[in-house]
Amino acid sequence: MLTQLSIRDVVLIEKLDLLLHKGLTVLTGETGAGKSILLDSLGLALGERAATGLVRAGAEQASVTACFDMAPDHPLHDLLGEQGIGHEPGEPIVLRRIVTRDGRSRAYVNDQPVGVALLRRAGALLVEIQGQHEQMGLADQATHLELLDAFGVKPALRQAVAGRHRAWSLARTELAQARHRIEEAAREEDWLRQSVQDLATLSPQEDEENQLAATRQGLQQGERRAEAIAAALAELTPRDRRSGGPAAALRAASRALQRLLPAGTADPSAGTSKPAHPDTAQARAQAALDALDQAESALADAEGLLSRLSADQEADPRLLEQTEERLFALRASARKHGVAVVELPGLLTTLRSRLEALETGNARIEALERAVAEARAAFETEGAALTAARGTASKRLETAVMAELKPLRLERARFIVSLEPLAPETWTARGMEQAAFLIAANPGQPPGPLARVASGGELSRLMLALKVVLAGRSLIPTLVFDEVDSGVGGATAASIGERLARVADDVQVLVVTHSPQVAARGDNHLRIAKSVTRERTETRAEPLDGQARREEIARMLAGETITEAARKAADSLLGIA
Repeated sequence: MLTQLSIRDVVLIEKLDLLLHKGLTVLTGETGAGKSILLDSLGLALGERAATGLVRAGAEQASVTACFDMAPDHPLHDLLGEQGIGHEPGEPIVLRRIVTRDGRSRAYVNDQPVGVALLRRAGALLVEIQGQHEQMGLADQATHLELLDAFGVKPALRQAVAGRHRAWSLARTELAQARHRIEEAAREEDWLRQSVQDLATLSPQEDEENQLAATRQGLQQGERRAEAIAAALAELTPRDRRSGGPAAALRAASRALQRLLPAGTADPSAGTSKPAHPDTAQARAQAALDALDQAESALADAEGLLSRLSADQEADPRLLEQTEERLFALRASARKHGVAVVELPGLLTTLRSRLEALETGNARIEALERAVAEARAAFETEGAALTAARGTASKRLETAVMAELKPLRLERARFIVSLEPLAPETWTARGMEQAAFLIAANPGQPPGPLARVASGGELSRLMLALKVVLAGRSLIPTLVFDEVDSGVGGATAASIGERLARVADDVQVLVVTHSPQVAARGDNHLRIAKSVTRERTETRAEPLDGQARREEIARMLAGETITEAARKAADSLLGIA
């Protein structure tokens, strides 16, 4: 419900903060005191169009803030979530509107900037206004079918119709997609067959590209190792046998050095030689000979190791060639079809399905057409049951509303619920018809839409009658009635007050009234008054209770001069002994 309304610099209101409560709140005051300004301010916070001249004289901008406490399951929570507006459960929802003197407007929900259109959508879920010059909610025909269903149709039946419509829609979508696929396949049949043949011959496998790339890399590395080993062996064992290679050179050098040493000083079996005397030149020659012997032995070891390594690292050039051919074929096919290599198996499956659809298309289409027909028949069966239930509910609603019209001085009016069949192409999940609440205000007058046929006062009272009958069936938590008692008095005004109080048992009701009978029914009472301070006119709102409320109702009964008789009449209305 609406818990607080803060107004700044709107027409005659410089600063006004209202705390509002549940039940029936009546707003009274003399004509011209500013009650309409209060409602215009509320409308501004709800996203309504800002009237010209709204900003108070001397101020640069006007602002209105409305705070609401909402039930956890109220649809506004979903709307805010869809728009990405943060809201913690249990915290109030705050709507704010600022209008500058040059006509620019800014809107906020929970202090987050929003468009005025979103503010209006939020406001429509929170407050419904019925007045002499403006109607929201029940006057909107788009709400009538939902209200009729809430009044007298079982939710299970509506859910069944919605489910059948969803199944029918899915069947129609599947049929349309199948027809589209077949049409596409027929236009490209030759390409489709050739592509399926090529891909089937290629037979791409899952993750094959990564496996081939890894194999190729390993083979390339092995080939490079084999080439390096072969090059090293080639240096040690030259192809030209006459050159002998490094081993022959080492042996020749050893033989040449041995001639420098005296006979018998070398120990061929030990592989080393020891000098027979301390001659320095001979010692050095012997050391060189030892080094040559060691080099020859190391060279032989190296040659043996390289030979064994070459045998272990034999490359397979043909396997590398085959791997690369396969990898390049897969990549070429992927480029041709505009997909990644990893998508080729899925593409083959898709193209085969399209080709199969083309080859078996007629049978598939016929099966889907039967499914659509069956789904439509099921929807029509449930829809007919819903139509019948709505017909019954509409008669009950008409009777209930008509019973409320006579006490509201609308005894000559006729209320009619019109159910109009929809064309099959416009059937929805809500059924096969649309509803409209119609009124014939006078005998002989054809029924018409609520907002067009009835006068302002009649329409407000008719809306009140509907609200009484539909009490508790609307999700809108706050109702506002502007002078619903206009042009009536006495017993009619008392009936209006009694019905407003009944509606207020289920939702919060605010009513602007000039009727003491209505004012006396209020759970809360606000007096709107105008005052002049330092040659400036301002509007203020004053909560009333006890003696102050008694005086206000007496003023409404007697006028400017309050008499004791008026006070006694006020006591009677208030139920004071």
